[in-house]
Amino acid sequence: MSGPTTSPDGALTVIPVRGIGEVVAGDDLAGTLCAAVEVRNGDVLVVTSKAVSKAEGLVRRTDKASAVAAETDRVVARRGGTAIVRNRQGLVMASAGVDTSNTEPGTVVLLPRDPDASARRLREAVSALTGRNVAVVVSDTSGRTWRNGQVDIAIGAAGLGVVHDYVGRVDGYGNPLAVSVAAVADELASAGDLVKRKLAGCPAAVVRGLAALVLSPGDHGPGARTLVRAEPDDMFGYGARDAVAHALRASPEDLRGFGRACTADELVKALGEVAGDESAVLAGRSAVEAALPRASDVRSARLAGRLEARLTALAFACGWVRDPAETEGTIRFRPGGALE
Repeated sequence: MSGPTTSPDGALTVIPVRGIGEVVAGDDLAGTLCAAVEVRNGDVLVVTSKAVSKAEGLVRRTDKASAVAAETDRVVARRGGTAIVRNRQGLVMASAGVDTSNTEPGTVVLLPRDPDASARRLREAVSALTGRNVAVVVSDTSGRTWRNGQVDIAIGAAGLGVVHDYVGRVDGYGNPLAVSVAAVADELASAGDLVKRKLAGCPAAVVRGLAALVLSPGDHGPGARTLVRAEPDDMFGYGARDAVAHALRASPEDLRGFGRACTADELVKALGEVAGDESAVLAGRSAVEAALPRASDVRSARLAGRLEARLTALAFACGWVRDPAETEGTIRFRPGGALE
């Protein structure tokens, strides 16, 4: 895909879509939006996930805790009453994306079951109503791990190249770009939120001036799902406290969240730094072994047990699990099967 080209004068226009009113199950969301704003070829229609969910009948009369539990795939971090989880859509979000704002007390709004499919249906419906080729972004509010505050991100997209990859190009000084990939769909979601605002009753916005990013009719693109980092490649699959707790439990079925197993050489180095002079650590053909110090009395046996526990927890955090094929005085590790 060519680089993000804006309007001829380089300007973007972001237009709030007002006068929508309350969206309820079964509403023709595309018809409602098209009646409220005129779209043009090359526009990007940014619609909040809550409006999509309400139209799709995803309002539930239940308490938030029960809804969060039902929508949770895996807990990432928990502090008091706050839970950051990986939800059924693969998104890592506070409370699994379950929302209790702008909905009747005693009810919750769930995220669309397949946000990319929702975006595709909305794009096709808008095209059928207007004859215009637009892209659609379904947005939702998300926090950032290293920063305070929230921004809107794209959880669904259709008719849009969701990223622009600069890798392989060079900057003005001739330096090659190695990791520069712009999350265009997220940038559009945040741009839309600047005019939608949280309390204005405005669930959608039109971003105009980026027609070069809008794909041809019938080409919906890869969808926002491609922006979700795969678990084996996630370097932050657990919060700091939670990672320690999970590693100490060291249950093989709990390996999710620790990412792809490190190399044998990396594990040898990590274990050696913990073991010091107390244990010899070496890499075999398909496993890593650590020799425990000989236990000559009760005290040394306790020290050996503690070292064994520390090495086991560290190996687990690196994606390696205990191998049953151990010899006396030696512990043996192999890469976790789920993430090999």
